[in-house]
Amino acid sequence: MAESTDAIRDFASPEGEADSQIHSRVPGARTEVAHQPYIADKQSIPEFTFQAVLAGTLLGIVFGASSLYLVLRVGLTVSASIPVAVLSITLFRAFTKIFGLRPATILENNITQTAGSAGESIAFGVGVTMPALMLLGFEMDIARVMVVSVLGGLLGILMMIPLRRAFIVNMHGKPGDPDTLLYPEGTACAEVLISGEKGGTSGKTVFVGFGIAFLMKFLIEGMTLLRLTVSVPLKFFNRVAVVATDMAPELLGVGYVIGVRIASIMMAGAVIGNLVIVPAIATFGDQVATAIAPGTKPIGSMNLAEIQKFYLRFIGAGCVTAAGIISMMRTLPLIYRSFRASLGNLRGSGGATRILRTDRDLSGKAVLFGSAGLLALLAVFLVRELSAAGVADSLIKGVLGAGLVLIFGFLFVTVSSRLTGEIGSSSNPISGMTVATLALTCLIFLTLHMTSPVESVVALSVGAVVCIAASNAGTTSQDLKTGYLVGATPIYQQWAILIGAISSALVIGYILLVFNQAGTIYSKKNLPKVTLSAADYDALVDRETFEGTEYRVWRPRNVNEVLPGKYLIDEHRKPAVLVDPAITGRLEKRDDGTDVKMKFLAPKTEVIGIIINGVLQQKLNWGLILIGAMLSVGLELCGVGSLAFAVGVYIPMQYTTPIFLGGIIRYMVERITAKPAAPGQDEATAIAESETGPGVLLSSGYIAGGTLAGVVIAFLQLPFFEKFKTNYIDFAVKASPQDEGKPYFTLLAGDFDFASVIVFAVLMLFLLLVGANKLLRDAPAPPNASLPPS
Repeated sequence: MAESTDAIRDFASPEGEADSQIHSRVPGARTEVAHQPYIADKQSIPEFTFQAVLAGTLLGIVFGASSLYLVLRVGLTVSASIPVAVLSITLFRAFTKIFGLRPATILENNITQTAGSAGESIAFGVGVTMPALMLLGFEMDIARVMVVSVLGGLLGILMMIPLRRAFIVNMHGKPGDPDTLLYPEGTACAEVLISGEKGGTSGKTVFVGFGIAFLMKFLIEGMTLLRLTVSVPLKFFNRVAVVATDMAPELLGVGYVIGVRIASIMMAGAVIGNLVIVPAIATFGDQVATAIAPGTKPIGSMNLAEIQKFYLRFIGAGCVTAAGIISMMRTLPLIYRSFRASLGNLRGSGGATRILRTDRDLSGKAVLFGSAGLLALLAVFLVRELSAAGVADSLIKGVLGAGLVLIFGFLFVTVSSRLTGEIGSSSNPISGMTVATLALTCLIFLTLHMTSPVESVVALSVGAVVCIAASNAGTTSQDLKTGYLVGATPIYQQWAILIGAISSALVIGYILLVFNQAGTIYSKKNLPKVTLSAADYDALVDRETFEGTEYRVWRPRNVNEVLPGKYLIDEHRKPAVLVDPAITGRLEKRDDGTDVKMKFLAPKTEVIGIIINGVLQQKLNWGLILIGAMLSVGLELCGVGSLAFAVGVYIPMQYTTPIFLGGIIRYMVERITAKPAAPGQDEATAIAESETGPGVLLSSGYIAGGTLAGVVIAFLQLPFFEKFKTNYIDFAVKASPQDEGKPYFTLLAGDFDFASVIVFAVLMLFLLLVGANKLLRDAPAPPNASLPPS
């Protein structure tokens, strides 16, 4: 989706006419007349104010927590810019009415959405990469998470700033123009801000969606009044064939936002994985009386969850890895063109007749020295990690890691910024870039014989910083495009997103640890039958106390017949307790048989762990991995992008089904509301209207409400809240001892919970009616709203 030049010019003020005659004088510029933003360059209105930055920072933290929950659950996030813009407009209007404050300007609202958008992009990078520390046999401590978050977030912003003039200014134009970057979400966000300035764009729809989703999520997962997952066994087909769905409003909203095509491809992956591959494994495996690796017992005695764990998960990992690599290979020509064009534009970016307010960036010195300083800090951090582990040549290896971040970081920052302009940030294949970075880094490390456990962490750190930098660069370029359309001052936007990125990065690590702690299980069952040697036992320096007994902590790496994880070792040198984390953990029940509410599959994190261990430790089940890879290759040969399909194969079906249902509702809404294009309306305006419609706003509320309810539930699992939870939350279902922990309405409705299905169906119907403009209609904006004074 491109910015609608004609539409924006209709809103331009008379003061902008003089500036429209100024030639850009930038080599490579395609237009003779400079772009006319909504707020002209000569106008001076409040922009970079304390309240705008504060509101954006707080909203960024909120949406960062929301996005982190989503990426840990299903490996997906959606752009937060439009919801933050709508909430900013609505909140500032409310403050104006309640406290009699000055109305916020369009540029203040733009600063708020700019600062707020950083939280989502940082959450994606952190959620995808940092939990892999546990898969490598290390603690996910706050220092590592915070260093990677801050450095990656700031590097992505600083590295993108020199590209602004090349991508945002020189490649501005209408759909169909050559060498044009359209920036779909950035243009849609500009439309929202302009509509808000003219009196439209109420946040009522977002708030209603938020309230409904929060309440439903808390009742289902927090108070267990309704069943979370509804399953329909297909026994006539196969003993492990099941159709399942979660009653998750946030996933329904995700499906609506991403649309029917991507949602359908994801569902196709779920069908192939859960209704083709798993039944086939059971059909043939039931005839074999012995265990088949990597399984630990005969397939005939495995249930659905065990077949998924030992076989489908590896096939899905191969599918996701291949899809990420293929997506990178498909963009190689674009990478080359982007780099060549970017360097050419950078060489000739100087020479404008004067620096306009709307063309002021952070200085080149600030960008250069800031980036160099961040890379130096990263090198110091890596050297310290390596030195503490006694790794030889730690200085050289730490500098090598920082150098790889510089090379891959600038490469993928450029690619991410460009791809965001072409296909939008929600469709930007950041995970593919991360897979490519990790694979190349691990191959370099393997060549240099850097294969120790701590060097695996260095490889992960390189991939994590590049992932966060690329993600934040795409978001930054999208925000700068929005600012370009509405007439913002780029340097103020750059400061706003830097502040928002630092704030979110400092908080997101603590939220990640809360998620992990909330579902951590201490189990004394199913422990490995091993005894450590006296030397290995004496080498364990970490201690942990459980139920009054102090144990030594053991994190096995490459130990046959012992699954990776954290074990507490007793004085007999044997595992006494398994500490199973919430993120990437494998136990869903405690030893007493009760269910654990907070468990996160973290699908893309699992893939990253498989890549690092597979390459550096040369420990990979290649048979299953290659089966999954061939699925992606086959789909690409059919002309269908395989990444969404691969995610559908990997994650459990109950997560994919509500996403698919949301996509179906979006399709129905578009059919109901379809109308001929207005005279003179271009593709950009049509897409902008679609991406800011009431259904998208309600879905954004569903996503925020459902995920933030998950955040609250996670906090309630902490020991600090145990008394409160016991007194006020867990009162719902104690009908009899055997019913302990079962959903209340399940006791009334039986195993198949019709109450959950009915409630979720009402939620879907409400989304359909709102999206079709049958409910929650906003009043039309005044046709001739005045502009802010100059």
